[in-house]
Amino acid sequence: MPVSSTTQPTRKRSVLRKPQRVEDLLLYRVNRFYACAGAMVVRVCEGQFGITRREWRLIAWLADAGELSPSALAERASLDRARTSRAISSLVGKGLAERHVVASDRRLATVRLSPRGQALQAQLMPRVAGINRAILEALSDTEVEQLDRLLDKLQARGTELLAGTDWPKAQRRRGRRAAD
Repeated sequence: MPVSSTTQPTRKRSVLRKPQRVEDLLLYRVNRFYACAGAMVVRVCEGQFGITRREWRLIAWLADAGELSPSALAERASLDRARTSRAISSLVGKGLAERHVVASDRRLATVRLSPRGQALQAQLMPRVAGINRAILEALSDTEVEQLDRLLDKLQARGTELLAGTDWPKAQRRRGRRAAD
């Protein structure tokens, strides 16, 4: 017997609260959505502009912030410093970003978009915003506002849980992925 649209939300809520299979996990479902929707962004970034999604993430943050230290950029982009450093080097190599050494302390540097990087962002952002708008067309304005509030609430809870965890981190700096 098919599930009616009126009973399906109740079933989904109980499944999300008491997951039994991987498909019931909130994080799995969010990741599936991200992979599907993100694939469109990857196609635009790589296919049209010749950059990775990670590089675009840094370009977008630099466009908003102006100039940042690599560490601050990594933090804002939610990336580790090593990946951020590699992506910055790639952007500099492509002429999309400029790295400037701080004169008073040559160990410190800042990164900002080059004029070419700014032009790329001016072309790319409307394309990605269009993908965002197209996805949100599935929801009413009220649902979009509710989703925005719920995402903020879930992000705050995730941040709170992460800060309070004592689970060990992977030792990636030593080439290991799990505790040996």
